Amino acid sequence: MENKNKCEWCGGADVMEEKGNVYWELPDGTRAITIVEVPGINCRKCGMEYQEEHVINAIEDQLMLIDTKSLSDTVTYEELLNIPRFLKKNYFRF
Repeated sequence: MENKNKCEWCGGADVMEEKGNVYWELPDGTRAITIVEVPGINCRKCGMEYQEEHVINAIEDQLMLIDTKSLSDTVTYEELLNIPRFLKKNYFRF
């Protein structure tokens, strides 16, 4: 994948975009799910693997705006983002 500029944690320049798995608690706290193929950053200097803020916001907003009761325990990032929403956007995010 493409090389990003800097690690948000250590400032190192040897970072790569990669896709991986994340584990997310649903907003109602009833359970956690696995989201696979999530875009992320891997820093080869400090070893940190993380998601950028826009990816985190996309996941959190989507989970707030869909029917999570019918969501399976494992879903891909793209499948999650393509689930129809109750509202068009999260009106609580300013």
